[in-house]
Amino acid sequence: MSARVRTTLVAAIAVAVSAALAAPAVAAPATGGHGHEATRRAMAAAVADGVPGVTATAREGHRTWARTAGVGDLRTGEPRSERDRYRVGSITKTFVATVLLQLEAEGRLSLDDTVDDWLPGVVEGNGHDGGRITLRQLLNHTSGVYNYTADEEFGRTHFLKDGFLEHRYDTVTPRQLVAVAMTHKPDFEPGTDWNYSNTNYVLAGMVIEEATGRPYGEEVRRRVIEPLKLRATSVPGARTWLPGPSSRAYSKLGGAATAPTYDVTRFNPSIAGAAGEMVSSSADLNRFYTALLRGRLLPAEQLAEMTTTVPVDEVEEGAGYGLGLIKRELDCGVTVWGHGGGIHGSTSEAVTTRDGRHALAFNFNGDWSGDSGAVIEAEFCAE
Repeated sequence: MSARVRTTLVAAIAVAVSAALAAPAVAAPATGGHGHEATRRAMAAAVADGVPGVTATAREGHRTWARTAGVGDLRTGEPRSERDRYRVGSITKTFVATVLLQLEAEGRLSLDDTVDDWLPGVVEGNGHDGGRITLRQLLNHTSGVYNYTADEEFGRTHFLKDGFLEHRYDTVTPRQLVAVAMTHKPDFEPGTDWNYSNTNYVLAGMVIEEATGRPYGEEVRRRVIEPLKLRATSVPGARTWLPGPSSRAYSKLGGAATAPTYDVTRFNPSIAGAAGEMVSSSADLNRFYTALLRGRLLPAEQLAEMTTTVPVDEVEEGAGYGLGLIKRELDCGVTVWGHGGGIHGSTSEAVTTRDGRHALAFNFNGDWSGDSGAVIEAEFCAE
């Protein structure tokens, strides 16, 4: 499978790290001063690099700046909208981690519980042992559980052209996704290393359902989407279409940049589940991450747990992964927090400063090109 396609669906950490973080101690003016001209240029550069279109929104305090570049529909030439809803991929992970931490704060579970405490017999085989893996290790990717999206057969079936076009509307259950991972050996002993694994968050979604009696998506809606009035945000389940307003989404489906471009707007996102199925907008993502980092969704103790990171220097020096959050230093020395996400036809980033004063979220409606990190650097580091 092509590295780019796997990177986007997995929200591969190089993209996720460079794309999900936050901003500087001194925020830029939200009306076209410091940062935004450079941000516009970075967006235009992504389009010149082959991304069909970009939509971005920055927020500083009560001021909002929003722009688009390129097109939302290659056939008609219709531009992207500042209000576009799009698939956010692994940004879903921050929502899932938030719900688990809320449940911990309520005393309904502990992050030191093992996976077997909640899902007995689900994580076993080929050296996997759910009795030795904690919920915390799921959330910070130190569990060692194999990443199901790295399975070659899964990739051929769901990422590459022939498989995707045949199976794009298939529903896959969380247990089926975990079962794919269990056909492989663990990446390492629990707690001894770090590796990004979508299986971790599929399991986290299953734990939420066991702890509450409701699917994880219902808990995300009840605990996060509705209280924050995130009207463009949804957990689609097996829904194949994007709610409007939205643009078309495009992919090379594993081919080179010169390969044909396919419209992949409609497909069943259950192949990502709690690891990456959600839909949102740039404005909603800014509102979510600002509220989260300012302590509106979690008590201080749980927010401290979420922002306690393990190093991921093999990805980028100084980077760290918390509980559904990525921490990174930009080239200008600004420390940022957030998450990035990729899924068929969509590369998304949501970033905010630790104090929540300056936030940025944006989306490319293509999954094979464009420098998302450059957009973040432009917004937060340009003078």
